[in-house]
Amino acid sequence: MEAGASAKGPPDGPHRIVVVGGGAAGLELATRLGDRYRDGRRATVTLVEKARTHLWKPLLHAVAAGSMDRAQHELNYLAQAHWHHFTYRYGEMVGLDRAAKAIELGAMLDDEGREITPASRLGYDTLIMAVGSVTNDFGTPGAARHAIPLETPEQASRFNRRLVNACLRANAQEEPVRPGQLHIAIIGAGATGTELAAELHRTVRAVVAYGLDHIKPEKDIRIVLVEAAPRILPALPERISDATTKLLEQMGVEVKTGTRVAEVRADGVVFADGALLPAELVVWSAGVKGPDFLKEVGGLETNRINQIVVQPTLQSTRDPSVFAIGDCAACPRGDGAWVPPRAQAAHQQASHLFTQIETIIAGGTPAPFIYRDFGSLVSLGKYSTVGSLMGFLVGKSMFIEGYFARLMYRSLYKMHQTALHGSAPTLWRTLAGLVSQRAEPGVKLH
Repeated sequence: MEAGASAKGPPDGPHRIVVVGGGAAGLELATRLGDRYRDGRRATVTLVEKARTHLWKPLLHAVAAGSMDRAQHELNYLAQAHWHHFTYRYGEMVGLDRAAKAIELGAMLDDEGREITPASRLGYDTLIMAVGSVTNDFGTPGAARHAIPLETPEQASRFNRRLVNACLRANAQEEPVRPGQLHIAIIGAGATGTELAAELHRTVRAVVAYGLDHIKPEKDIRIVLVEAAPRILPALPERISDATTKLLEQMGVEVKTGTRVAEVRADGVVFADGALLPAELVVWSAGVKGPDFLKEVGGLETNRINQIVVQPTLQSTRDPSVFAIGDCAACPRGDGAWVPPRAQAAHQQASHLFTQIETIIAGGTPAPFIYRDFGSLVSLGKYSTVGSLMGFLVGKSMFIEGYFARLMYRSLYKMHQTALHGSAPTLWRTLAGLVSQRAEPGVKLH
């Protein structure tokens, strides 16, 4: 629907489902709904997304470290929409008119500032917000300017380029590698920061091994993982945190817990006690929040970190025709806690809405969403994987590590791929990936 067009659809026309955000939750839901309503008579499905391609967010740390080629794992939204019978709308949501049941999209520009798509409005009968989360730097001075977040594939690739460039620069200079020149500070020891630290320990050394003889890894390379909480992985069981800390320290990764960052500078990180940690590269992964535009969008209720507050049915508290799923949703649990911003929660919420969509179209009240914690897994690259499986398998929480844990970790991604492509294509992609890996360097070098 172009700018100026009416947002109102015909009363006897198909139900207009609009999903905003093509992350794990939004893309899985749009794909499954598109397949269900492929003829467009009962309902139409539109996915609004400002990116051109999709990459499963838990893979970003591997892209940043250089241990994964993003091109092999990215999915093109336009092609996915064609294959699965939904409409892909390239654009960024900037406003919501709940009275007219329409979202407002801003104009999209290319790198030269030329308009690609104009500002427009898009009508809906059911709106599903799945815009994910962004990094929360808590207003720390210098963080926005000097630290790189890992929210998008572009940011992950940017970090990897800076990492390789830093190694090439240090190897080419005549003077010895200066203190801090090849130091990496990772702020925030949640899953992303912890997994990145382990991957970087291996990949930086692999880059150096390709002939950068001027660099002495044990002397010149330093990776420091910084966490304000008393332990790393504070949202996960303590046993996982302890096991992961032990593995990281055995690798040589420095772990600083109970340490708050006061400032990020071009030459490193300043802690609350005034101490300076020299670092050429700083990654910020210490917390998430909803995108800033959610704060006042359409008068919906949001919490202090910009998440849309929803009822157990995933309907927003102020409009039953607006739903929110994934990291951008503040969803209550029966025990008084909130559903955590994790990939498994986004997947479960997308699956729940898929099962409830006929009730929604018919004007009924959808069933409440019930979150099930299937456990926690943390990948330390080729070194190890640790985690726990919850009671749905063994009657209680079971700690796992090593090969079995790594297999379970990989199965999470395969579940996502299966939701997007089906079982047979996922199997063929897996086999093709195994073959191609044999002919490629172990790390990305450009």
